[in-house]
Amino acid sequence: MNSSSAVKALGALAQEHRLALFRLLVQAGEHGMPAGGIAEALDLPNSSLSFHLAHLTRAGLIQQRREGRSLIYTADYGAMNGLVGFLMENCCGGADCASPKARGTQAVQSERRKSA
Repeated sequence: MNSSSAVKALGALAQEHRLALFRLLVQAGEHGMPAGGIAEALDLPNSSLSFHLAHLTRAGLIQQRREGRSLIYTADYGAMNGLVGFLMENCCGGADCASPKARGTQAVQSERRKSA
């Protein structure tokens, strides 16, 4: 993922209904949910739901497929993992975050922030 894609994805998630929608689809798993089920679960009118679904689709965070007469929406886990990976790319200054050294560095930095 590059900076431009990350900004687009984060911008799409920076709205309460879209964030809730994305989280709902992540919880729904690979089978996804039909638009009607999403609207019901989030108590959104269809026109608002369509707007939010389109925004998340353009950002590359969700996908849609047709099953009969229904549109099924799923979270794009590859895009989600790419975004998280991009955000964590330089975590802990390149050290393994689970290592004792990294935890010690984090504790020292935390103490410095508290005393400042």
